[in-house]
Amino acid sequence: MSLTSWKRLLRPKPLIQQLEIRDLIARAVAFQESLRHAKSAIDLPPPGWYPWDSFGTVTLLDRLLTGRRRILDPMLNGGPILDIGCGDGDLSFFFESLGYRVCAIDTPPTNFNRMAGIAALKTALDSSVRIEPIDLDRGAPLPLRRCGLALFFGILYHLKNPYGALESLAARARYCLLSTAITRFAPDQGDVNHLAVAFLAGGDGLRGDGTNYWIFSETGLRTLLDRTGWEICDWMVSAAEDSLLWNTQRDERVITLLRSRAFPDAPATQLREGWHVLEENAWRWTERRFSLSLVPGNQRVTLHVTVPQNHPAPLTLTASVAGEEIATHTLPSPGEYHCAQQVPYGPEVLLEFEVSNALEPDEKDARERAILVREIETEELIFV
Repeated sequence: MSLTSWKRLLRPKPLIQQLEIRDLIARAVAFQESLRHAKSAIDLPPPGWYPWDSFGTVTLLDRLLTGRRRILDPMLNGGPILDIGCGDGDLSFFFESLGYRVCAIDTPPTNFNRMAGIAALKTALDSSVRIEPIDLDRGAPLPLRRCGLALFFGILYHLKNPYGALESLAARARYCLLSTAITRFAPDQGDVNHLAVAFLAGGDGLRGDGTNYWIFSETGLRTLLDRTGWEICDWMVSAAEDSLLWNTQRDERVITLLRSRAFPDAPATQLREGWHVLEENAWRWTERRFSLSLVPGNQRVTLHVTVPQNHPAPLTLTASVAGEEIATHTLPSPGEYHCAQQVPYGPEVLLEFEVSNALEPDEKDARERAILVREIETEELIFV
């Protein structure tokens, strides 16, 4: 392992702070200045850095978000952030600085500097942001099985298949912050805002940008989101005064917070055989052999266990799936231990444990007692 990798493992990780949206915006403004300083020290080859302001949409969140949604952290529920169309990764690195896990994706051929900017910043910032080159229009699967929040700023009109992309994202993201251009007029100036329509751009795209394909009316965008599995939580339309769409008509921008109706429930853990009743609302004994089931199963499972003082030691705890051993833990003496194992993927997985020996039933306790389990912690393996 390289020295840089060891530094990343050993450095303290920032705590995720539940910032109200105005505080988050203030942090973003300060981080933007730090990012400018970092970029100035990097000699990036032509065409250079992504020229547009990635933080501009973030500043609008104070006007967009309402009620309990003004604090993002509870909505994420511990999940990572997926930054779609990440540019130079400015927002990815910002959210990482707040303590979130982040995966950034973009398409190199249409990225301003073919993703050289985000790669250079990742090195300069000693970042752990995961970067993936992905073309959503070619049906490439998203690199996360589940995420708490997707950032989808200024991307929809660059997609040939926005319906498919939004539908696929709804199965992977709990919430989505989306911004895109809309139009209320047809090219002939007829008002179409009340119609569920979209216009397909010609060969020169929109405003001469050939990577633009679609622009929706507001009603058309709302219909698209509903049909692809999204519920609108907050919605705001703002004018883009300096942006002409066609003829003399200025386009408008929508920014919205969406909640997925298709996002699957969190995986469930169920105790199966070999568990004694919960004692003192805090821990329970197991028999020498015990098991639990996991749905969907692609998880890391950690048992927080205690070997009591009167238990013969050392002990060996073995974990198996379908008769195949996946982990062995040695518990050399009485005390507390954390026994983690990665569970193979499956629609439902039966995880079986066996302890090398147990306390036999006696006149004080008629149960077979192997170890005390204080807590079962499950962590989804979110990366594909």
